[in-house]
Amino acid sequence: MTLENKLGITDSSELARVEEKISKKKALEMFESGLLDEFETGTFNTLSEIHKCLFGDIYDFAGKIRDVNIAKGSFRFAPVMYLKVALENIEKMPQSTFDEIIEKYVEMNVAHPFREGNGRSARIWLDNILKREIRQVVAWSQVDKEDYLLAMERSPIKDVEIKALLKAALTDKINDREVYMKGIDASYHYEGYYVYKTKNLLYE
Repeated sequence: MTLENKLGITDSSELARVEEKISKKKALEMFESGLLDEFETGTFNTLSEIHKCLFGDIYDFAGKIRDVNIAKGSFRFAPVMYLKVALENIEKMPQSTFDEIIEKYVEMNVAHPFREGNGRSARIWLDNILKREIRQVVAWSQVDKEDYLLAMERSPIKDVEIKALLKAALTDKINDREVYMKGIDASYHYEGYYVYKTKNLLYE
């Protein structure tokens, strides 16, 4: 199923290609303009602004909290009816140490506040927190994508694996463009969402 988009694209593969191209261009613009340094760290509003910047030219829902329930395989992300409260609680979580920051990142992944583009937006959001709080970021080129996806899938139950994986890839190159851009590589985002109806719920 192809998401409704501003570009009128009806082929899902074509949409994915165009989405990646545009989101990478927008991500680079955010980096080079210094816009990211103006954002408050660790807030949902900042994540929303990042998402809006990346996907505003593609989707009407860019930056907006989703209004449908979504799932990946058997795992269901935060239900819409609890999503706003969940985001408020995540925003209050501490973020002064590496472990605290990753725990906050894991919770934001469970919330999955947007209809699409959660992974790319959240990784920029994560690095923004790491940069401000501990003066390091993740060198995503050093993170195996399969290991990352598996660790993220297991992180709601046990976050030791994702912490170890990302900690091993930390770098002090906090202003390096190539390090930053690897974080929005589409190969890291969850793919293969499906849509089905159960009663009055819609899961992606």
